[in-house]
Amino acid sequence: MQMDELQRMLRKVERSVFRLETLRTYTAPGEVDLLRDFRAGRPLPPRTTDADPWLRMVADSVGAGRRWSRVHVLDRPLSDYLRFELLGYHGNVAAGEDVRIADRAVAPEELGALTHDFWLLDDALAVKIHYDGRGRRVSMEQTSDVAAFVEQRDLAMRHSVALRDYLPMVQHELRRSW
Repeated sequence: MQMDELQRMLRKVERSVFRLETLRTYTAPGEVDLLRDFRAGRPLPPRTTDADPWLRMVADSVGAGRRWSRVHVLDRPLSDYLRFELLGYHGNVAAGEDVRIADRAVAPEELGALTHDFWLLDDALAVKIHYDGRGRRVSMEQTSDVAAFVEQRDLAMRHSVALRDYLPMVQHELRRSW
């Protein structure tokens, strides 16, 4: 499965989209230059629904009554990529997505079991994402056997806090570029 197929599926969702993220670093082609600028302390362009087609899709879907949420399960100290991503999530929140953070230090035993990224669509279809050791997406596979993914989502949600509540806790680790 390729990303364009996932996007088509996301556009057809009827009720809800959930995303679980578990890595300290992702290597996405569209982020290489932005991450380099972030590390250099250069200002980054704003992430808005007018400038970012992904955020436009999210905003349109939320506007049509669908719920979008994600939890990033992370470890501290924050990696450069996590600092970059936490600040970039503001665009997702502005588009209407409920972005939440689950810090493994808070519930290490429970959250330690969450090690695979996935999408959950309408609680009926899961898309498991496989990455290499550098955080590059290698493949995605879909399944309608979603029970384990629903349980993982519920676990992540129980141990997470809203992005707006998490950021003050790590403010000293963040650099502003957005």
